[in-house]
Amino acid sequence: MSDALVQIDQLTTHAHAELAAVTDAASLEQFRIKFLGSNGSIKRLPDLLKAAPKDQKAILGQHINSLKNQISDAFDQKKTTLAQRQQTTRDALDVTEPGRRPSIGNRHILMKVTDELTELFARMGFAVATGPEVEDEFHNFIALNIPQQHPARDPLDNFYLTSQQGSSSTELLLRTQTSTVQIRVMERQRPPIRVVIPGRVYRPDTVDATHLFMFHQLEALVVDHNVTMVDLKSTVMQFIHAYFGEQTKARFRPSFFPFTEPSAEVDVWFEDRQKWVELGGCGMVHPNVLQTCNIDPDEYSGWAFGFGIERIAMRKYAIPDIRHFIENDIRFLRQF
Repeated sequence: MSDALVQIDQLTTHAHAELAAVTDAASLEQFRIKFLGSNGSIKRLPDLLKAAPKDQKAILGQHINSLKNQISDAFDQKKTTLAQRQQTTRDALDVTEPGRRPSIGNRHILMKVTDELTELFARMGFAVATGPEVEDEFHNFIALNIPQQHPARDPLDNFYLTSQQGSSSTELLLRTQTSTVQIRVMERQRPPIRVVIPGRVYRPDTVDATHLFMFHQLEALVVDHNVTMVDLKSTVMQFIHAYFGEQTKARFRPSFFPFTEPSAEVDVWFEDRQKWVELGGCGMVHPNVLQTCNIDPDEYSGWAFGFGIERIAMRKYAIPDIRHFIENDIRFLRQF
């Protein structure tokens, strides 16, 4: 029996020492599990009664019950003390201090720029049009005067898909330009036409500081009587000066596109880089494109441009690398 009493005394001393070291609710719960839980040290003490002589069981049981009551009472007292301390700390807060502002989400900078551009062109009389990102060869190539042998149709320069329709297959691809929506607009609407077309486009370009394989374009299309290159240039310059500022330098370089004739590239001077950066291409709508959409090129003419929204945002906000738009770095996104 003396050995059992020694074990009880040691457990009592150990439990009181650990309880005295408890400073929070989490450690108090660990104490409860260790000593008072269903598999705790105190719950296992009745096993000592099995080995004790019959005439000593009553005395040993009294010691075990006394230990259990002591530790339970001490546990309850500690729990009350911690709760009171927490309540005192909570009441000590100065409720008149300014609160912490919640962190609120924000629209992506590209979406903001797209909205700014469409609003600007809306003030110039343009409606907004949209179209599918998965296109067929007719709208992406044929209707845009791009023949079968043209290098722009090379599988290495496009994300081709295959769609089975009955017994035949139709070649589909992720659109390489928002010019596909020009065709869809002219198919369903007679001139006069004056629309802008924002949207994603896909090209397997090598990713670098100015190129991505998925990016955004802003397309514009005007078709009406007596539309000329002067109308195109004046509209583009009006847009550049309205969006970037009156002092912004821009230039038109002669170029070639199958769907416009004549054609040009538009460059804008990037002050932070001290270099010209291409915004996109433009030109007069090719007569073949108008004929494909059943618009008489002898009666109507039109112009179109397609500018990269990422590059517009880079020029507007002095962003040095196009890859920042897709890296989801919160430090970058919080600036806008």
